[in-house]
Amino acid sequence: MSKPKHPRKLAETEAQAVTRNIRISPRKLNLVAGLIRNKPAAQAIATLTFSKRRIALHVKKTLESAIANAENNHQLDVDQLVVIHAEVGKSIVMRRFHARGRGRSAQIEKFFSHLKIIVAERAPVAAAASPSEPEPEQKAA
Repeated sequence: MSKPKHPRKLAETEAQAVTRNIRISPRKLNLVAGLIRNKPAAQAIATLTFSKRRIALHVKKTLESAIANAENNHQLDVDQLVVIHAEVGKSIVMRRFHARGRGRSAQIEKFFSHLKIIVAERAPVAAAASPSEPEPEQKAA
């Protein structure tokens, strides 16, 4: 008697990677996660490689882990992967004491956050260079 297996939450063409308790506020992490949403995986890695933000290194490692999971665990084509979901969540808050003047104190809050990246295999979209029906020309008035 063992517990029943959980059904897979992701589709067959998706893979994910999760990093927990990253020492940065969720607000700052969400700015970097926004850079890679809905981009092809190769382009997202290039964006993170040349980003000046400190946290871009952690996001890049998580993205590379998601790509490796897709390739090794789910046999997906790496060249067709797209970042479909980059979710940032709130984690613990470390509180520290800061001495102030006249015997008072203040609190310093150090935020931690979680990051979940989901990549999916998508067929490359063909560019719409030649439309099927030519558009009618408008006359200049």
